[in-house]
Amino acid sequence: MINSPIRSAMYFWAIVLGMIPWGMGNELAIRPNVLIIITDDQGYGDFSIHGNPYLKTPNIDALGRGGVRFDRYFVNSFCAPTRAALLTGRWPLRTGCHGVTHNREAMRPSELTIAEVFAAAGYTTTCIGKWHNGEQFPFTPTGQGFHESFGFNNGHWNNYFDATLLRNSQPEQTAGYISNVLTDEAIRFIEANRQNPFLCYLSFNAPHSPYQVPDDDFAKFKSLGLDDKLAAFYGMCANIDDNVGRLLKSLERFQLTENTIVVFMTDNGGTAGVKTYNAGMRGGKTSVHEGGSRVPLFVHWPQARWTPHVVGNITSHIDVMPTLLDLCGLKNPDSLDGVSLRPLLESVEVPTWPNRMLFTHNPIDEVNRYPGAVRTQRYRLVREIRGPAGGSRAQANDSSASAWQLYDMKYDPGQKTNISAEHPAIVTELSRAYEAWFDDISSAGLQRFALPVGYAEHNPVELHAPQAYFDSPLAFASGPGYANDWLTQWETTNAKVWFDVEVMRPGTYELEVAYGTDSAAVSEAALKITVGDQSIYAKLPSALAPEIPLPHRDTDGPARYRNRQWVNEIVGKVELVPGKYLFTIEPLSKTRPQVMDFKHLKLRRL
Repeated sequence: MINSPIRSAMYFWAIVLGMIPWGMGNELAIRPNVLIIITDDQGYGDFSIHGNPYLKTPNIDALGRGGVRFDRYFVNSFCAPTRAALLTGRWPLRTGCHGVTHNREAMRPSELTIAEVFAAAGYTTTCIGKWHNGEQFPFTPTGQGFHESFGFNNGHWNNYFDATLLRNSQPEQTAGYISNVLTDEAIRFIEANRQNPFLCYLSFNAPHSPYQVPDDDFAKFKSLGLDDKLAAFYGMCANIDDNVGRLLKSLERFQLTENTIVVFMTDNGGTAGVKTYNAGMRGGKTSVHEGGSRVPLFVHWPQARWTPHVVGNITSHIDVMPTLLDLCGLKNPDSLDGVSLRPLLESVEVPTWPNRMLFTHNPIDEVNRYPGAVRTQRYRLVREIRGPAGGSRAQANDSSASAWQLYDMKYDPGQKTNISAEHPAIVTELSRAYEAWFDDISSAGLQRFALPVGYAEHNPVELHAPQAYFDSPLAFASGPGYANDWLTQWETTNAKVWFDVEVMRPGTYELEVAYGTDSAAVSEAALKITVGDQSIYAKLPSALAPEIPLPHRDTDGPARYRNRQWVNEIVGKVELVPGKYLFTIEPLSKTRPQVMDFKHLKLRRL
């Protein structure tokens, strides 16, 4: 039953918009629930159902064996673009998502998401865990159609124990290991909404690094003689499997198993485990080879009475939204790029399934066309830009891209032999298709979106260092400026930091700087913060921002993932009207070696 004015209004508009037909009010209560489970950086080979010799993942395996397994399912080889495609049914660049940090990971707020369509049809929706498609409202889950959210908005988290997460936009302290906490939240949501249809998007941030895991899960794999990094990674995978088991038992306890569609997938190829076991595939996360983008997709819905089977047809992340809308009796918007996989779910043999081309583009910045790949049922065409981390830190220079490589995936699934010279016609056909596809999906242009402030739904707003623009010699402390990083080496008063901001509501805005210095010795830096034609002058005293120890299991974690106890200093207020502004932080003088290490600028609308 529809049991609130908000739901009644949603239901009415869903009928008017044609998402559900007239006369379906009585059927709304028995519509299937949807539980989407996605893990982070877990590859195809990181499951026992796919032959991993160390991992046992019985609960996830059971979903695959008891439902339908899509064995040639492809996503992007980076986190955020896959999520954008999953949430919209559209190619990532079409949504505006073209990266994993610096606000390139955000989708346009105008995108129609799966949450918006389901909410309009009367479903209660939640996003739990990692979001990674925009940090400030309305780029956030609640700005993109979810009734509620619990987790974090950026690309990764640094501390997996007793983490401070966000409930909608407000911080909330948690207790325990993060995957367990997120599962607890999903079970709470399912129980609270068991009388009405729901869409639960559970996005585990594990087993993405940092490699932090409970002792028991770690010890289980250390006892097998694995190194610390791999033991932690596999322990994180095993922990997720245990939590999936808890979720499935909760559905059973609430008598929701039969009428809940459970979708399980991962967001890109593997990481820590690929050198140990990768199911014979070439490449892992960030690669445009098979191992970078082929991941599991398991769909389980007991009420549908599907014959359990394995689908060998190529499918894609853009297909999940149209498939779920189809299964739930909702109308597919015309703007979707994906297709419903319902025929492949319902029948072991689908003789009329069309041939397809699936495409992959690894975004580096606003202009690069490559790395890229084309996948047909038989072939994979690849064009790389080689660089550290599999190309994820490559320079944005298409002239450095390799020639097109062609592989016969039927006879050479490990991609050992490039056959482009023997089949120039196939290379020409597929490369032309790629170029036309790229031109189409990027035709609206790609840009780093301005950061919105002033919404009541998100106040105060933090503008983080990885979202800033800055002058040399400033640099990120831990690499290319992924989530939670800060700016350092601010050694000259000639260098500035600035943010591209869009003010959405008029009012008085209080500005606060989060910063730290290497020494507590008495010294200060004089700053000018300029917003339009207004300037604030402030002096920041020296203030240590000590390191906060984190429970890393590997030797790389302490350098890549660091938390500090930042100092927060209110520097002044400005009166703003709606519009776009540059918020510029400019040092006027300093009596210490560095101006500061800069973490974020916080704006509070008073």
